[in-house]
Amino acid sequence: MKVRVRAHSENATKTVVKARNFQLIIDEPTEMGGTNEGATPVEYVLGAFSGCLNVMAHLIAKEMDITLRGIKIDISGTLNPARLYGQSYDERAGFKEISVVLKPDTDADEATLKKWANAIEDRCPVSDNLQHTTPVSISIK
Repeated sequence: MKVRVRAHSENATKTVVKARNFQLIIDEPTEMGGTNEGATPVEYVLGAFSGCLNVMAHLIAKEMDITLRGIKIDISGTLNPARLYGQSYDERAGFKEISVVLKPDTDADEATLKKWANAIEDRCPVSDNLQHTTPVSISIK
């Protein structure tokens, strides 16, 4: 299965992304020189992660016969913007760590929820991409 998006710049900070029949606006806050018309790229990464976790949580709960009435997902990540701004190359540009808290609305016991959470982390494609190196090639045409 191949997944594709296409994007173009509206200005120096605003990017319009087309994904199937959907449009996403990526931008920076005004204090970072943007127009604040959309979430930032790193906020979209965390948002994509939460969406994938939600899908996997429900899919795996169904497989495990867990009644999952809903789930709240709190995700945060810390990064050092020094590399982004070319001020220092001592640390990586991306997230140094990402913390996820799953808050399921369920009556399942703690042992079952631990197995459920482990399966979610193991099978979520976005989690896999965030936790493992994925070859990336950038070319110019």
